[in-house]
Amino acid sequence: MIRQEALQANLESVRGRIAAAARQAGRNPDEVKLILVTKGHPADLIEELLDLGTTAIGESYLEEALEKQTALAAYPDVEWHMIGHVQSRKAADVATHFDWVHSLGRLKVARKLNTAAQAAGKRLPVLLQVNVSGEDSKFGLPLPAADSWREWQPELEAILQLAHIEVRGLMSMAPQVGDPAEPRPYFERTRQLADRLRDAYPAQPWSELSMGMSNDFEAAVLEGATLLRIGSAILGPRPD
Repeated sequence: MIRQEALQANLESVRGRIAAAARQAGRNPDEVKLILVTKGHPADLIEELLDLGTTAIGESYLEEALEKQTALAAYPDVEWHMIGHVQSRKAADVATHFDWVHSLGRLKVARKLNTAAQAAGKRLPVLLQVNVSGEDSKFGLPLPAADSWREWQPELEAILQLAHIEVRGLMSMAPQVGDPAEPRPYFERTRQLADRLRDAYPAQPWSELSMGMSNDFEAAVLEGATLLRIGSAILGPRPD
């Protein structure tokens, strides 16, 4: 297991790189929030990061997240982000146990999240996941071009009418490539879509862009990312 000294060094390095990219883009580094992706890592390792000042945890699998939430009950102020694909049969539990959902891509799931959020007496912040790369391995609403959102406009408008979920912005994933600068056009397309949606639906904030991971987060910051999903750059590779 990676030692706490190494965790702290990695965390400080990533934060420094985020700040440098934000300044390069003429942005305030405080506009960018780090979501620590902890899939596959044990709760005691996450606890060390929480003690170092991490406040937001991203998980991809409901069952794994629930176990960690129980183990980390002594940290009630942690913000839990669902960043993985949400199955409709698990949507109710996701709405109940998470503070954010980054990966909303279907009206059916949105309706289930809405019903569960209403039962829990909350308004759940969500992000629409868009598939900017066209890869079959990625979920989300298709976005082969920044203006192609019109194809799923009726579904979008139905989601926006749900009273107990609040669409805050977009989430996307760029293809895995060797050069960390190559994903930037995909992040640019996501930002352009947010601009179009802000014009079309000004009542929604469209202020959050969840994009950028360990291998490409600086390019994402340059294109306006506000939420970065970073795991291995801080935690190292997941245990076998």
